[in-house]
Amino acid sequence: MDGNPAAQAEIIDRFDSRLAFGTAGLRGELGAGSARMNRVLVAQAAAGFAAYLREKNPDHTPTVVIGYDGRRNSDVFAKDSAELFAGAGLKAVLLPRLLPTPVLAFAVRHLGADAGVMVTASHNPPNDNGYKVYLGGNDQGAQIVAPADAEIAAHIQRIADTLSVADLERSEAYEIGSESIVDAYVAATAAVAPAPAAAAGMRWVYTAMHGVGWETVKRVLERAGYPLPETVSAQLEPDGAFPTVAFPNPEEPGAMDLSYETATAAEADFIIANDPDADRLAVAIPAPDGWRRLTGNEVGLLLGWRAARAAEGTAGASLACSLVSSPGLGTIAAHYGLDFHETLTGFKWISRAPGIVFGFEEALGYLVNPETVRDKDGISAAVALLGLAAAARESGTTVAGLLDELSETFGHFASGQVSIRVDDVAVIARIMAALRATPPTSIGDDPVVSAEDLLSVPADEPSGDVLRYRLASGSRVIVRPSGTEPKLKAYLDAKADSAAASAERITAMENAMRELLDQLS
Repeated sequence: MDGNPAAQAEIIDRFDSRLAFGTAGLRGELGAGSARMNRVLVAQAAAGFAAYLREKNPDHTPTVVIGYDGRRNSDVFAKDSAELFAGAGLKAVLLPRLLPTPVLAFAVRHLGADAGVMVTASHNPPNDNGYKVYLGGNDQGAQIVAPADAEIAAHIQRIADTLSVADLERSEAYEIGSESIVDAYVAATAAVAPAPAAAAGMRWVYTAMHGVGWETVKRVLERAGYPLPETVSAQLEPDGAFPTVAFPNPEEPGAMDLSYETATAAEADFIIANDPDADRLAVAIPAPDGWRRLTGNEVGLLLGWRAARAAEGTAGASLACSLVSSPGLGTIAAHYGLDFHETLTGFKWISRAPGIVFGFEEALGYLVNPETVRDKDGISAAVALLGLAAAARESGTTVAGLLDELSETFGHFASGQVSIRVDDVAVIARIMAALRATPPTSIGDDPVVSAEDLLSVPADEPSGDVLRYRLASGSRVIVRPSGTEPKLKAYLDAKADSAAASAERITAMENAMRELLDQLS
């Protein structure tokens, strides 16, 4: 029977595959079908995760804590999970209201729970949602890694293959978490950088990007003693439709435009933004032509410098970042006699670095308080940044001045990124295969001196679907598929004798990589 080709394609897209559970948990578009985020998929995930936890903890009743943000259906998915965990015989604790992801990550350790689930899609498009999983015990409240992901996925698949969702046991015998959990997070986070006297005169702007950050951020600021910011009122309250931004990610063009307008009117010294679940931090400073959002690497190096000074002389203390983040962190660690670890992308790896006192990833993620939260935390990172800004003010300089001092001390590191978004993820696989088959011999006029495929490295080194090219100039290019979006990304890093020279080198690398990826796509 003939039908509507577009409708047929839509049905195939929704039902011909299954949304995969991996080290990022589940994340995808809301809608009906096995390849979408919906109550059926979430119920199967919760039941499968419960079976995994019971299998791994035969000597006691596992405890799992559940949090949720302000996205569409986050509260529904969280309550479903709590009922299913309780129905499976687990002790389930549902956080008292929508809260930032770092509060859930904190709660896993604070409560001594065996696991945690956060219902969020972070900074993804408005119609997405997700299911992020944490483990307690020896994992210390970090996100899951292999082999746990595959073991959990196997339990979920077994549930999907053998049971109807209607057959899964549910119970309302779950707990609503105490407000004391949030109070404890606020106290621990405020202690990251209590406000010095110089903070009193700071003028700054904050945006929650339509997310859940502001309520918790405000309480932390009051506890730490910082002046409250001018806020972007149109983006302050949670709204899963994200009406003022095309894409609720501070990295995306236009996402911070309202904060720039607010900061200009307020004559602010700087801007701080959280993404919708407040696990990421963006910072912007005045520029000759308006405002400049700092890169994740710039903020990461500033916060890493702060941490290194505090940890100097501490045996075994280390700084860590993902392999796509600035190598400048290694230079800072060496300067202060600290260990340095370069990991695979994702805080599930960064948070596990031995002796970690600070970790970051260039995609606006920072771990500044590892004894409290073993994940990126945009709120504690904001407090640490405020502490730096206040100290700079006390010494007669600014955040921009700190960046200049950083470069003068450690060298002029610059970074860039080229990414291509695709409708068909097969395009990404095709490009990666082509690069493996015929590695480039130069990036522009800069010869490639080594090409590494991180699928083929020694067992004690990070491995993954990553290609790394080291250039004659000392620059570096890393190419990898995004773990959360249909994108292929090329990360560019350079160091030169001046800021202008390093920026010029990055521009040349960006142009060359765009041309190369366009040819291969």
